[in-house]
Amino acid sequence: MDWQAENPELWAFLGSLERGEVLSGTVAAIERFGVFVALDEGPGHPLFPGVGFITLPELSWHRFEAASDVVRVGQRISAEFLWFDTGNAEARLSLRATQPDPFHTFVEGTAVGRELHGRVTKLVPFGVFVQVADGIEGLVHLRDLTSTSVASPEGVVRVGDHITVTVTHIDRERRRLTLSRRTPSQL
Repeated sequence: MDWQAENPELWAFLGSLERGEVLSGTVAAIERFGVFVALDEGPGHPLFPGVGFITLPELSWHRFEAASDVVRVGQRISAEFLWFDTGNAEARLSLRATQPDPFHTFVEGTAVGRELHGRVTKLVPFGVFVQVADGIEGLVHLRDLTSTSVASPEGVVRVGDHITVTVTHIDRERRRLTLSRRTPSQL
């Protein structure tokens, strides 16, 4: 479809938007792949329920199971404009960009070597994820799970266990927190 030729008003509106601009609208539809937003300004979309679209990763800083855990149809929202998706003639938006990043807030008061208490949320072949604050998880690599070598995290910890960990690395750019259960003398 030639969006530009068939929908000049829509194309002009989308082309006029600036990255970082905050747009308001109403959640028009929730799909398994994202959320359509009917924007207050500009024309409607000829095919989709809204001219704005939020992908799942851009909905929230926190982990969630379904988009309906974050927003509901009919809800008023304000979201940041990311880019003009010329393939679908829609405004790609971010709801999470309008909210403070809990990771950055958390690491402002955290340093390497700090001891934290958390709950094991997930076991993976290479280690375990531990929630150390609301919306903040870190990885304990298998090699740092115990002072002795283990082949898998099962048998050492279970999901739901509360454990004490030490911060060994903070990657602000990639939003990653690396943790260890080993004592500093064992690292």
